[in-house]
Formats: sequence, C-alpha cells, structure tokens
Amino acid sequence: MGFSVLVLFSFLFFLLNSTCVCGNEELKALMDIKASLDPESHYLHSWTNNGNPCGGSFEGVACNEKGQVANVSLQGKGLSGKLSPAIAGLEHLTGLYLHYNSLYGEIPREIANLTELSDLYLNVNHLSGEIPPEISSMENLQVLQLCCNQLTGSIPTRLGALKKLSVVALQSNQLTGAIPASLGDLGMLVRLDLSSNHFFGSIPTSLADAPSLKVLDVHNNSLSGNVPPALKRLDDGFLYEQNLGLCGVEFSSLKTCNASDHVNPSRPEPYGAPTRDIPETANVKLPCNGTRCLNSSKSTQATSVTVGIFVSVIAMSAIGVLTFILYRRRKQKLGNSFHISDSRPSTDEAKGVYRKNGSPLVSLEYSSGWDPLADCRNFNGGSQDIFQSFRFNLEEVESATQYFSELNLLGKSNFSATYKGVLRDGSVVAVKSISKTSCKSDESEFLKGLNILTLLRHDNLVRLRGFCCSRGRGECFLIYDFVSNGNLSRFLDVKEGDGEVLEWSTRVSIVKGIAKGMAYLHAYKANKPILVHQNISADKVLIDQRYNPLLADSGLHKLLTNDIVFSALKASAAKGYLAPEYTTTGRFAETSDVFAFGVLVFQILSGKQKITSSIRLAAESLRFQEFIDPNLHGRFFEYEAAKLAKIALLCSHESPFERPSMEAIVQELGNCSSCL
Repeated sequence: MGFSVLVLFSFLFFLLNSTCVCGNEELKALMDIKASLDPESHYLHSWTNNGNPCGGSFEGVACNEKGQVANVSLQGKGLSGKLSPAIAGLEHLTGLYLHYNSLYGEIPREIANLTELSDLYLNVNHLSGEIPPEISSMENLQVLQLCCNQLTGSIPTRLGALKKLSVVALQSNQLTGAIPASLGDLGMLVRLDLSSNHFFGSIPTSLADAPSLKVLDVHNNSLSGNVPPALKRLDDGFLYEQNLGLCGVEFSSLKTCNASDHVNPSRPEPYGAPTRDIPETANVKLPCNGTRCLNSSKSTQATSVTVGIFVSVIAMSAIGVLTFILYRRRKQKLGNSFHISDSRPSTDEAKGVYRKNGSPLVSLEYSSGWDPLADCRNFNGGSQDIFQSFRFNLEEVESATQYFSELNLLGKSNFSATYKGVLRDGSVVAVKSISKTSCKSDESEFLKGLNILTLLRHDNLVRLRGFCCSRGRGECFLIYDFVSNGNLSRFLDVKEGDGEVLEWSTRVSIVKGIAKGMAYLHAYKANKPILVHQNISADKVLIDQRYNPLLADSGLHKLLTNDIVFSALKASAAKGYLAPEYTTTGRFAETSDVFAFGVLVFQILSGKQKITSSIRLAAESLRFQEFIDPNLHGRFFEYEAAKLAKIALLCSHESPFERPSMEAIVQELGNCSSCL
C-alpha cells in the first residue's frame, strides 16, 4: 500500500510539473543555439541559463499560450555563427527568422523535427551545403526562404510533399540539377524563385499547371527546351531571361523551337510526367535509447500487461485527485483575475476571426509599471501629460461601436478588426482593434511607438483621435477619423458603368496629396522623428468626401511584433510595392517608400492595380493611349501625363540611388503649378 501511495504522488508530481520540465528542455536547447549562433556572446546577452524564455527577457523569443517557445526572431542581428542541431529541441516553433545575418555552415538536418514550423527564413547569410531532403517532413511549412546563400546540390524531389508551401525562394545560390516536376504538386504555391543558380534541363509541364502559381522566376540559369505554353498565363510573373537554351511559341523574346529542342538526351528532362519518390511520413518518431527498443520477449509483454493494469488503477485515482486540484486552482485564479461585466455582449466571436492567423506571441505579458494593457484610466509616468488628450475609456469605445456590432465592421486582417463608430459629440470614427498578442512586448518600445502616433499631424494623414488599451479584453484600440470614400483601390480596375471613374484633375490632386503626406513623414521636425511608412499601397490611401488623399496606418509598425510586420511585407511584395533592394538589405529607408509611391502614380495614371512592364515601356515612350486609363476617353492633358509618367519612372527606378526624395518630388510638382 505504501508503494502505491508513493507511485500515486510521484505521478501527480510529474503531471503538475510537466510544463516546467518542458521549459527546462527548451531552455537547454536555446542555450545550445545561442552558443552556436553567437559564439562570442556579442548579441544575445539576454539569453541566460537562469532566465525564463517565456518571461519576456529573452530577446527575439516568444511563446504560445502553453508556455512553449513558438517564435525566434533574430533577423539582422549581426550573428556570425552556425545554426545548431539543437534547434530540433524547440518542437513547437512556428516561426524561425534568422535572415540578414552572417551565418555559415550547413542547414542541420535536425531542423526537420520542427513539424509545426510555418515560416523558415534563413535568407541572406553564408550558408553552404545541400538543402536537407528531410525538410519534406515539415508538413506545416508555408514559406521557405533560403535565397542569397552559398547552397549547392539540387532541389530535393520530396519537396513536392509540402502541400502548404506558398513561397519558395532559392535564388542567388549555387544550386544545380533539374527543376523537380514534383513542385507542380504544390497546389498552394504562389511564388517560386529559382533565379541566378545553375539549373539545367527543361521547365516541367506540371509546374506550369500549378493552380495557384503567380510568379515563376528562373532567369539567369542554364535551362533549355520548349517552354510550356501554360506559363503564358503568368504574363510578367514569368521571368526566363538569360537561359540561352529555352525556346517556345507565344513568348516574344524566345526563339522558335525545332525538333532537337524538345528532347535533350545529355541532360535530365523533368518536362512532362515525373518519376516521383514516395515521400517520407511527416510523423517524427523519437529515437530509441540503448536496448530499450531492441529487447522484447513474451515475458516482457506479460510483465507489461500486469504493470499496465496496476498503472491504470493508479492513474484513475490520480486523475480524480488531479481534477480536484486543478478545479481549486482554476477557481482561485478566476476569483483573482480581472473581472469583466457579464452584462456586456462578448466580442470573442469578432476577435476570433483575426486571431486565428495572428502572432504566436500569445503568452507575453508586459512587465510591472506602466502597462499598456491595463485599465484605460491607469496611465502613469512622464508620458501622462502627452497622452492625456488622447485617452479614451473602454465605455466610450464600446458605446461608439455599439459593442463592436458586426453591422459596424468595416474590415478584418490577420491581426486587427476595424469598426465604424459614432462618438458622443456626433463625430464619426474608425476604431481599429489590435490583439495584444500582435503588439510589441517591450513596454518602453510600445510606449515610444504610441507616442510617435500622437505626434503625427498633417492634412494628408488620417488623424488619430485617441486610443484605449484594455487588459480585460486583451486588445488595444486606435480611434481615427472616419474617411467616407474608402481607399484608392476601389477606384482601380473599374469597368465602365460598374464603378466611379476619377476625373483627370482629381487624379493629379491625389498624386500631389500623397506626395505631401509622405514628404511630411520623411522630414525631421522638432517634435517628430523621420518616419518610414513601410507599407505604402493603394489600400493605405484613403479618399475623403472632397477626394483628398489621406495616408492610413502611418507609424503603425512601431506598435507591432516582427512577425506581423513580416506578414504585411509579404502582401506588399505580392502587389509589387516592395522595393527590389529589400531582398538584399532587409531594411527599409525613405527610398523604399519612394519606390512604392512610383507604383502608386502608375496605378493612378493607368487605373489598374497590376503594373506590367508594358505599361512602364509605354510611359517611357509616352505612348499615352497604352498607359492612361481608357475610362478617361482621352480627357487628360498630355503635358501633365508626361510629367507624372517621368516622376513614376524615376521613383520606381531599380536603383535606390536614382530615386528622388519626396521633398524633391513635392517641389517638382509645385514648380509646375501652372500645369498641375
């Protein structure tokens, strides 16, 4: 009996402390990773043996709601070591961001143990060796960024087993071999960049038929053979230059194929039906220790049955005791927690929509002192006077939005929801609700970002009326002026008779207004630092009732976590707003915003969302009928169109050094006030 009681309490102790054991294993893994990534300990001082990875003190580390490490964000930190095989110990990792460092060595095969990983960013380092074929077992992988390294070998054929892959970036390496036809099995693949490598053979037909593919970049390789005609559907999304052996019909810059171009017996030809390897299972089995897995016999099995019955009885008793203990603990915890009145409708349903794909940083809590997620009235410290006129209380926000009624919902993203509201003074506002898990965890950084938002005042920026952060609801609310005409996107790709077509003078006015707003952001003022918007797009240009353009979300990235900012960059890149130098520098500057402005000007002139190379060529040659919105029916001034086309071309120049500043653009538009 004494032995049974001992087993019972041992079992209970194990259950109640299992999280702690898990945490210790992850701490050990992190310290091994630190020793390898930062051998001289120059950058990761906050990673200590006696620290808590989920306590907010480990730089770049964030945890999920279960207290497990879910995100490591160390991009651009100057790290110059290797990626340790100990990374396999972080089994619950969903995001690994180590890009823009100086890491060297091979990608450890043990990385395949991260079966929950969705984003793998190892680009712009000095990594060498082959791409581990074991990656094919990472069944949740969505983004594979390995570009700008020194990787060799071929693309693993089994990569085609990763059904959730949407972005594969392998450009600027030393990869060789044929393009695997199995990549055509990736039904969610949107972007595949294999440029500037040594690939040979032909382009697989199966890849050309990939249903979601929007961009295929294979330029600067040694590819040959007939280009699948299905790739014509990608238009400018198919880049194939500097492959002298390629041929095909309907591709203007390719030679016409002859009989010998269809088959090249001296090289692998994945063109057509592939010979597929059977992919390995995605389930990762733990290795056996010693002879534990090898020694089995009938006597052992019989003993196991006896022990199993005994353990089952003990476990049933333990579960009863454990349930009671956990009930008591939960009751005490609920009794001491922040109370929310049951009389108010819940907003969980609305919040759930944008939290599903939100940041994994769900367990981070702000340190003691000023808590941006505390009750809205509790603002302490030196910033109180600055924030005094911007503070709203929760009751005001709830009342304005009719308790976040679905009828007032304006839009959702993966981290926020925006509601229309009416304040007590009758003014109409837009209330942006941001999950606390999407906000910066560092209290001082969040406060600094919030302070910047309160300083922004310009006729071409959406005005921030105030804010409110609620610990009880786990959200921060930003209250802006409501802008009645929606965003610029609704005026693009308008079919005649189905939407509003902007007049020429209105378009010119919108260009000037956007330029002034951006110039203000880029200028240093006595009470405002230089600010790069980072996410300029047609969606971020709101149009008021007088058709005045207002930039939205200026400075918002100062409040958000890295992974949320990265997700916004993916969308920006997909729409063509991301400056090309970002892939090599990983940093934003004023010139990055200028590039996006150039794209916006082209969109306003052409009335189209997608800016193709043909539109740019027409603008260079001033073939107005080919780049001016046909909905205008010629009602525009050619000298104005020529001026704006020149500005658009300069701003979207491939080299950032050739782009003018926003101040110079405003002056240029002002100097031509007689014609603009």
